[in-house]
Amino acid sequence: MKEHLFQAVETQRAALTAMADSIFDDPELGFQEFHAQKKLTDYLTQNGFQVETGTGGVETAFRAEFRNGQGGPRIGLLCEYDALEGLGHACGHHMQGPAIVGAAKALKDCAGDRPFSVVVYGTPAEETAHGKLRMLEQGCFQDIDVALMMHGSPTTTVDVKSMAMSKFTVTFHGKKAHAALKPEAGRSALDALLLAFQAVEFLREHVPEDTRMHYTISQSPGPANVVPDTAVGVFALRSYSRQKLDGVVERFLKIIQGAALMSDVTYDIKEGDRLANKIPVLKLNDLLMENARLVGAPRISPPREKTGSSDFSNVMYQLPGSCIRVAMVPAGTSSHSIEFLNAGKTDEAHEAVMVAAKVLAGTGLDLIEDEAKLAAIQEEFHQNQAVHN
Repeated sequence: MKEHLFQAVETQRAALTAMADSIFDDPELGFQEFHAQKKLTDYLTQNGFQVETGTGGVETAFRAEFRNGQGGPRIGLLCEYDALEGLGHACGHHMQGPAIVGAAKALKDCAGDRPFSVVVYGTPAEETAHGKLRMLEQGCFQDIDVALMMHGSPTTTVDVKSMAMSKFTVTFHGKKAHAALKPEAGRSALDALLLAFQAVEFLREHVPEDTRMHYTISQSPGPANVVPDTAVGVFALRSYSRQKLDGVVERFLKIIQGAALMSDVTYDIKEGDRLANKIPVLKLNDLLMENARLVGAPRISPPREKTGSSDFSNVMYQLPGSCIRVAMVPAGTSSHSIEFLNAGKTDEAHEAVMVAAKVLAGTGLDLIEDEAKLAAIQEEFHQNQAVHN
């Protein structure tokens, strides 16, 4: 059955790699991915999936489903397809959609007579506005039992953790004055921002070890001879535990209040999206890696213990999920780099599309054929969810 499944992926090679190259050549920013959306949904429609666009109220999102009978495992396959501003597809999102639709078609054609469904979600704007969060708010992803993705990578591996993140834009409002002639009349918004930065540095000693805190000035406060009446800073706080991070956020908010009081200014604070940490499901990771070894994936490596933040984590906070990372750039190459971009249409990138499609299809078939595996994955998820919540 697996050989038949993998061959069903292989017969799509020309179509899938051409699709990846087409999306690469027409990079689109978040919520503007109309070309990529059409490429992927046209392919799914032509291959017998029921397709809707604008899913979850997001214009460039989509949902496609094939159902075989009633009930059975519901295999969710998720893909991103937005590019990076000024860089294009330097994170490899052009490969995700083709790999996902290739796996979906192979499962539809080869998974046998057992009841099952395959649901493909197109999820825009991962790099910027976190489209999956918008879709979650509208009830998406509640119709699948497991969520699977792929990503290009220096090695073939899976993630154990991801970082929860809270992001804040803080604007301090002071009072302008001539810095030489009448400084006493001024109230410096920049003083407040600098105090907040310094307080974050002091806070570093008193937070859980895995906490990360970053900040920057996002708007020039003006010339040196004028007391600045406006200063804008952006802060990002991260941890591998959403619960621990919420405690850090409480202390951070007190820092902003204190900085405003010390400088005798006011402030506005805008919270961005709250990204969750993923709930690890090692059984699902192991199943993906078993299939990676089965198809001869390149540069197989141990699971990654340290990762960044992603809106996919919010999905994985609610149901079992995992992402297979497939080697397609040299070891040590960072995503969001020119080197990663230059690898986007190489033979290695094309092969990564095919390897990922086979790994995901093989994993889906395992869950369809042996529902005890899915039950064990769900049990582990719920156990770990209780710990990580």
